[in-house]
Amino acid sequence: MNNQDFSWESFSAVPIIGIIRNLSFDTVEKILPVYLSSGLTTIEITMNTPFAEDIIKFAAQKYKGQLNVGAGTVCNIHDLKVALDAGAQFIVTPILDVDVVKTCVKAKIPVFPGAYTPTEIYQAWQMGASMVKVFPATLLGPEYIRDVKAPLNQIKLIPTGGVNIENITSFMNAGADGVGIGSQLFDKTLIKNEDWNGLEIHFKKFIDKLVHNS
Repeated sequence: MNNQDFSWESFSAVPIIGIIRNLSFDTVEKILPVYLSSGLTTIEITMNTPFAEDIIKFAAQKYKGQLNVGAGTVCNIHDLKVALDAGAQFIVTPILDVDVVKTCVKAKIPVFPGAYTPTEIYQAWQMGASMVKVFPATLLGPEYIRDVKAPLNQIKLIPTGGVNIENITSFMNAGADGVGIGSQLFDKTLIKNEDWNGLEIHFKKFIDKLVHNS
């Protein structure tokens, strides 16, 4: 396990979790150096991606100390064990599964469980979640993050779903502690055309928005 290798420092510098779902091993292998060279630091491989275990293992070993590599869509203890055995450094869930959260907390693995309502968000935090993934954030928007943060300002929130280049700054200004981005970050056309230079420029636009508020 590489749990001790998760770098909060590098995540805090660029608090974006890039979510890879349903991309082939070969494609991910080509994307990772571009992702790293753009300045992004944290990547999530969803467990419902074909050969997710192999991708996590490859990324965690090859980019050890350079990238935070985690597993997403972890819904149960079986998924969790597979992910950790592959070397996942953090765990993301779409739902609030008590067993998964408590197991991660006990093992000191950063865990970002998915929650939607203020009650679920608070419960996840009380269980020891490192951050709480507000999912799906598509319809809720930045104002929801602001509203939840008003009474629950101590809870770290990472909205996921619906975050894009236009609203990323609004989410962060509303009090988000990071964002999870999937298809908006991993542009399908650029990837299909293997336009790696274009993809790096695309990645950097998100960082510019986030870091420089530009």
